[in-house]
Amino acid sequence: MKGRALITGLTGQDGSYLAELLLGRGYEVFGVVRRSSSVNCERVAHLNDQITFIQADLLDQTSLISALRRARPHEVYNLAAQSFVPTSWEQPVLTGEFTALGVTRMLEAIRAVDRGIRFYQASSSEMFGKPSEFPQRETTPFHPRSPYGVAKVYGHYVTVNYRESYDLFACSGILFNHESPRRGIEFVSRKITQGVAKIKLGLSKELVLGNVDAQRDWGFAEEYVEAMWRMLQQDEPDDYVVGTGVAHSVADLVRIAFSAANLDWQDFVKTDESFLRPAEVDHLLADSSKANTKLGWKPKISFSELIAMMVDYDIYRLGKGLPLYSSVALAGS
Repeated sequence: MKGRALITGLTGQDGSYLAELLLGRGYEVFGVVRRSSSVNCERVAHLNDQITFIQADLLDQTSLISALRRARPHEVYNLAAQSFVPTSWEQPVLTGEFTALGVTRMLEAIRAVDRGIRFYQASSSEMFGKPSEFPQRETTPFHPRSPYGVAKVYGHYVTVNYRESYDLFACSGILFNHESPRRGIEFVSRKITQGVAKIKLGLSKELVLGNVDAQRDWGFAEEYVEAMWRMLQQDEPDDYVVGTGVAHSVADLVRIAFSAANLDWQDFVKTDESFLRPAEVDHLLADSSKANTKLGWKPKISFSELIAMMVDYDIYRLGKGLPLYSSVALAGS
């Protein structure tokens, strides 16, 4: 039987890679898009004729029920959120509505329409915030350091609660930082790689950053959506940490990015305290032993390969004057 999947956050980095994976596995894919005068589908433009788009909103329970009744999915991947950490301080209530209560609305919709639907919730390493142990695993206590992290903790635990209370097949993937040429320009990894590309092409003279000492576990997004899919193919629902098990500082990312463009980062990088967070998350590191063992999932692309890939993409794209998420640039970089 051909599988059917509904993805919220389809037009984002993870949603676009997940759609490609599912289509490649023979799924019929439905993507939730919010009602607006214009929908940015740039990342999935090459898939438009293969995806059925449904207008719905995580703020609107009725629309989610209607989307499920129309798509009749076997699997739902909830990737949509207000996911930019700095914005969560500026709009904490809206972040909570989307990133926390939006999960509850989707779970309630599943409970009302079809309890047999398998559900994936996109949890986040930001839930650990100020961790009490290194590396972080599924049992590590949460200590979020931003409204975004707090909202993700809510979404995580409400998923566990619905699994235990209503016997739903509901999983959470606690994904550590994952990047790609499709990463949003507001995130530090993409800000750096595009900044390097602009300097390389003579379009800019400097790159201004905040805390370059923060350490993260960075991996390749295309590999991480494979872990999401594998979670919903298991016999029993569970939660999994997904990461590489190797941490790098922002300074490491900067150095590797400039090196990939044959530039010396010390000639171009400046720091500005205005970019610092109200509460910093200093060091996150994944222990993905459970995902390695139970899901058979392991990352293949190294950190250096990932950053070089992103730099090459941005140099090629900017040099050709192509859009931010160009399929032509992805093929040519």
